Amino acid sequence: MKDEFVSTPGSYGFLMLLTLLNVMNFVDRQLLGSFANYIVPDLALTNTEFGLLTGLVFLTFYSFAGLFMGTLADRVNRTKFISLGLAVWSLLTAASGAARGFASLALPRMFIGVGESILTPASMSLLADRFPARQLGFASGFYYMGVPIGVGVSLLIVGYLGPLIGWRNCFYLLGAIGLCLAAMLFFVKETPRRHLQQPGSASPEIHQSFKEMIKALFKALKASPALVMTIAGGVAFHFVLGAATFDQLWYVQERGFDRAEIAQITGWIGIVAGISGNLFGGIGGDWFLRKTGLGRPMFLFFIMLALAPINLAYRLVDPGTFLFWAGVFAGFFQLGCFYGPTFATVQELVSPQIRATVVAFYILLLNMVGVAIGVSLAGVYIDFLLAEGATDPYTQALLWFTIISFSAIPLFYLAGRRYDQDKQRLMESIG
Repeated sequence: MKDEFVSTPGSYGFLMLLTLLNVMNFVDRQLLGSFANYIVPDLALTNTEFGLLTGLVFLTFYSFAGLFMGTLADRVNRTKFISLGLAVWSLLTAASGAARGFASLALPRMFIGVGESILTPASMSLLADRFPARQLGFASGFYYMGVPIGVGVSLLIVGYLGPLIGWRNCFYLLGAIGLCLAAMLFFVKETPRRHLQQPGSASPEIHQSFKEMIKALFKALKASPALVMTIAGGVAFHFVLGAATFDQLWYVQERGFDRAEIAQITGWIGIVAGISGNLFGGIGGDWFLRKTGLGRPMFLFFIMLALAPINLAYRLVDPGTFLFWAGVFAGFFQLGCFYGPTFATVQELVSPQIRATVVAFYILLLNMVGVAIGVSLAGVYIDFLLAEGATDPYTQALLWFTIISFSAIPLFYLAGRRYDQDKQRLMESIG
């Protein structure tokens, strides 16, 4: 089945708008982790409590609400829906700045997740209606530049603004900016749903119930081993991303950096390496699919296999070495490569009617199984090692979770091998 339309200049402008919103999404989400060296001592948090705040407390609401929000995004005006979510999470980001302890920070963190859970399912659905399948990896990868840019900007805020105005005022400022963007977005027109404009399409498809859409999702999972293995590979990769929430504490407490200085350095590295990775992953994944037909997950297999040695080695070497900084760069680069290929793949292997739903389900598993386990268990393990008198608890925890994340490598290999067969079966089923 060939692409039946082409992207327009307006599509690229719309992509840039959604990417800007995703930058805001990850700045607000990552700000707590980036300010770890300020917030942990200021609020007298343990590593376990900090892990819960950045893990289960946030991700439980974000992930499970996201599945419901994904089904709504397949049925409502998506731009206004995103505007609502942005307003909610921005208000609660500002409220986080007033926290005085674990409980008063946990409450807004819970409901920030509800607001943020709207953005990506709705955005991925919008992009699939703006870009043909041959460009979907690029569009997804470009949108997900919001991750490294957002993470990098949050670190730059810590490094430059943190010492000047304090962490609380940074939260207030980000909340105010988000509210302004939400007001502007409310007036952006919705994108027509392409599958409803095709001959023979019936508009009632958009009015399926939540139960019907979940049933369709699990039917798609059962029909496509490549989809299941792509999702499983993404979850495995996210174990180390969860544990990496403790990176800033690792840099300061076990590698001897100043907290503001290392935030500045890693912020710039994160932006440069992350953007490079997103473009390489998005464009390279599309090219790899066209040339080989093996599927974008196979592209990720080769990237992860090549970078695995450096991802282990830099945790053990002296921070003054080239290998250390190459490892920091490689971590952000690999993260950038991940998003375009996997999000394009999960959308291409399901029918258009449930794209936002499958994206929401994928995000649920990435966060509730991958990130939540990584960050929560890492926090518990670090506190255990500290109680046992270990001299390098952060290094040990980060190494173990890096090794666990390598289980994504064979899963992406198998998903890539199976991709073409499952895609052909889907095309035959929908005519």
